[in-house]
Amino acid sequence: MSNLREIQRRISSVKATMQITRTMEMVSTAKIRKALDRAEEAEPYKDAISRMLAAVVGTGLKDEQPLLERRGTEKNVLFIVIASDRGLAGGFNIQPEREVLRKMDRLKAKGVTSHLITSGRKPTDFFAHRGVDPVISFVGTSSEPTMDQADQIATYVMDAYAKGTIDRVELNYWHAKNRFEQVLVSEQLLPIDPDVFKLPNEPRNREALTTVEHDYRTEFDFDPSASEVLGYLIPAYVRTVIFHAMLDSAAAEHGARRRAMHSATENAEEVVNDLSRTYNRVRQGSITTELNEIIGGAAALEDK
Repeated sequence: MSNLREIQRRISSVKATMQITRTMEMVSTAKIRKALDRAEEAEPYKDAISRMLAAVVGTGLKDEQPLLERRGTEKNVLFIVIASDRGLAGGFNIQPEREVLRKMDRLKAKGVTSHLITSGRKPTDFFAHRGVDPVISFVGTSSEPTMDQADQIATYVMDAYAKGTIDRVELNYWHAKNRFEQVLVSEQLLPIDPDVFKLPNEPRNREALTTVEHDYRTEFDFDPSASEVLGYLIPAYVRTVIFHAMLDSAAAEHGARRRAMHSATENAEEVVNDLSRTYNRVRQGSITTELNEIIGGAAALEDK
């Protein structure tokens, strides 16, 4: 009987856990749509800034801006890691943390110093436990990032790069392709990737093909000068990329947690089914034993 009671306790415990995981899955499912909408709403602005930046740089002013200067050798590299404040999201936190840590170890072997900025309690704690203290960290707002946070990060990295104390800035985060799929992204923030300066010859989607058939490479007149316009556009571009990455990561976090909790719920159901079968076998064996004892006792009485 004690074995049966133990199995019942385990079934009750797993069912209670299953209720928690199912609830967390439902909460993440409800939140992910809003988070995806927020990230998608910011994307057109990011694209517009990129196009304007490409148009201005196309005038030949690229060498006049310190944030576009490419260093011959790297001595200091800064990593920006955007993840989550909470766990229970599968490999959402640990994968970018380990990836950046491996990169830092490789750079250290080459004599390159690494610096770190984190957004999210999990990456902040992960690196702090390994003796790496972020120069800037944000905790408690991974699901609802703000433009102020992006401004703080952008101001720091742009000042450091312009002064020459940082030679490269790399952004690491999860991109939410949709509600079900997330992709780990590692992109160079500074110096700005040359691909940003390539203007497309074709429209962005099929719908636009019916209305747009011209070349995007247009000549512009700038007022104030193109150099001054570029001085405004580059900081705006850096802030926008960082903020969009934070919004994208927030949407990916809900998607990753929804998937992790869905898997956990399914696993819990399998455990409950296995325990229920075990309980029935043990109970059936116990009943059979009791019947055998009763039959044996009755037969002994008849012999007397």
